[in-house]
Amino acid sequence: KAISIHGRTRSQMYKGEADWSLIAAVKNNPRMHIPVFGNGDIKTPEKAKLYKETYGVDGIMIGRASIGYPWIFNEMKHFLNTGEHLAPPTMQERLNVVKQHIDFAVRWKGELVGLLEMRSHYGNYFKGTANFRDYRSQLVRKGTLEEINEVLYNIEQEYLGVSQ
Repeated sequence: KAISIHGRTRSQMYKGEADWSLIAAVKNNPRMHIPVFGNGDIKTPEKAKLYKETYGVDGIMIGRASIGYPWIFNEMKHFLNTGEHLAPPTMQERLNVVKQHIDFAVRWKGELVGLLEMRSHYGNYFKGTANFRDYRSQLVRKGTLEEINEVLYNIEQEYLGVSQ
């Protein structure tokens, strides 16, 4: 038994700031006897720690910040436990997860739809990678799995020196 509360209203949609004071009001209500998890605007380990401590919630829910960046969960958990940052994911880790995501997307939705939906994720998977703009552009323009795999192979060649 638990409840998760998002501090943004439906009319706000994805705009504006989440109001965590409302989440805290629910958490601090004397009739509340189940864990309360807060959600909204948490994108960094520091903010997760600050909001958990400031608003007294039992946990944090992560939404959009995890799209294309699944490492955020371990990074936040590690930071909450140690106060230290984990190293960012390596290029090999990023490529492995992208390939797995592509595989799942294609098996679940078919090649056309799976690859179209993947386009919105590449930027997040490779965020902060130096000199990556051309590869990202290629990934979002290619229409077949064979073409995408060729781009991923070229990325491996350039960033890792890996041959297959």
